Amino acid sequence: MKVKTILVSQPEPSTEKSPYFDLASKYKLKIDFRPFIKVEAVAAKDFRKQKISILEHTAVILTSRNAVDHFFRMCTEMRVTVPDSMKYFCISEASAYYLQKYVTYRKRKIFFGSQTFSDLMDIIKKHKNEKFLLPVSDIHKQDMITMLNAANIRYSKGIFYKTVASDLSDLKDVNYDMLVFFSPSGIKSLLENFPDFRQNGTRIAAFGPTTSQAVKDAGLRLDVHAPAPGTPSMTMAIEQYIKKEK
Repeated sequence: MKVKTILVSQPEPSTEKSPYFDLASKYKLKIDFRPFIKVEAVAAKDFRKQKISILEHTAVILTSRNAVDHFFRMCTEMRVTVPDSMKYFCISEASAYYLQKYVTYRKRKIFFGSQTFSDLMDIIKKHKNEKFLLPVSDIHKQDMITMLNAANIRYSKGIFYKTVASDLSDLKDVNYDMLVFFSPSGIKSLLENFPDFRQNGTRIAAFGPTTSQAVKDAGLRLDVHAPAPGTPSMTMAIEQYIKKEK
């Protein structure tokens, strides 16, 4: 059976210029979007159990918009007034500009990398005298911790939010020719929502090495993976797979 229907485990793109829509048009595919995971706040009472004092830190490392939102949410819930002297180290310029939702941008000390944590580390290393706070989800990339430790950075890791499975009961089944995943949490959600799931002819596509490994660890067959040589994006990898089918 050729691939005609695809379920992407992410929110639908907000722009019509998404390569998924180009792919659907080019190959006459039905592509649906549905987040398999969602982010939930960690309550202030649970955060206190981590014994982290926000005001003991002089800088915050922000790796996503979720991290930005939940850092300031937690400060509000705990009635912490963030001092003007606080420094912000953001994963990207886009994340840095997102800070304007909470602070007066031009009056703050804000630094940003170019999308990767290793780039941001180059900047962090120049500020070794700071004591950093790293707001993360309960599921986060271990390489961030490895890099901070290797550089002897003084920091505290705080769980400010958590990643949980979405309720997909309204789908009834996942009867698609291909399922596309972007995190191990997505695979976990699939099996939690559909414990009787049998892959059979369903192709599974995964982005990133940890997601690909999660597919295999779940006893499922990995049919498409990205990034790979010649296919740096998920849509390019899917297109290459479809071309081989023809």
